[in-house]
Amino acid sequence: MWQCDAFALSRGVSDLEQFRCQFFAPMAYHRATRGTHMTAKSATTIEATHPVSRGEKLFLVLSGFFIANAIIAEFIGVKIFALEDTLGIAPLNWNLFGQTGSLNFTAGVLLWPVVFLMTDIINEYFGRKGVRLISWLAVVLIIYAYLFAYATIHLAPASWWVGAGKNQGVDNLQTAFAAIFGQGLWTIAGSITAFIIGQLIDVSIFHAIRERTGEKHIWLRATGSTLVSQFIDSFVVLYIAFVIGPQHWSIPLFLAVGTVNYIYKFIAAIVLTPLIYAARRGLDRYLGTELSEALKARAAAQ
Repeated sequence: MWQCDAFALSRGVSDLEQFRCQFFAPMAYHRATRGTHMTAKSATTIEATHPVSRGEKLFLVLSGFFIANAIIAEFIGVKIFALEDTLGIAPLNWNLFGQTGSLNFTAGVLLWPVVFLMTDIINEYFGRKGVRLISWLAVVLIIYAYLFAYATIHLAPASWWVGAGKNQGVDNLQTAFAAIFGQGLWTIAGSITAFIIGQLIDVSIFHAIRERTGEKHIWLRATGSTLVSQFIDSFVVLYIAFVIGPQHWSIPLFLAVGTVNYIYKFIAAIVLTPLIYAARRGLDRYLGTELSEALKARAAAQ
């Protein structure tokens, strides 16, 4: 049983308890008062003894997908793929800031658009606190995953396992394992820093637009916040990993690669916009009108 009242909040509770009180107490109140004439004023104390509500399930599912995608994107990002070759088209040979190149991206770009979509949906229903909570949790778990990846690299490999991949063209599995999971510290630092800065900027812009437009123009707050936050993200990660880091990229190269990466994210954000509307319609049906409106009102009021 958990309790949310003025006394409980004033005496000091954990961040998780505060979050649950602020988001899930309205759900408990909705369940308790459904079909009655009770008002919010008469519910000075809300006790939730009911099994997990639809709103709680929704937050857990969205958080799970968000964090899983963020961690997977970090690890598969070690692979660089050629977009033109993948699509079977001729190289575009871009020319920016005196630099030339083709469309090469990290494999992580395949999943980051999903993270953007999850961020917008959580913003819509669970507000600033919801996005900040899962963003910081994702950072902690990414670091946790990297720590164990580095620990496993330093485990002594079984002698038979080292050469077990020769039939697949891999002479030394230990070397391959270390190369894949042992990303440079500058790359990890740049990626994590860019991720959390981007998320915090995204949530701030999303709600700044929402305060001015209300529930109208979902596309503006969702896509607009993503376009601004990912502009920052695209350049922060490269600057830390490759300008400050050991490779010491030139500024023109940094600007050129950052611009190409941002153009990809810009296009992805625009393409995903209809999915935000589709997801909102589906979630509104799942939650029901009353609970959906209560969650969105609570999110907007933060």
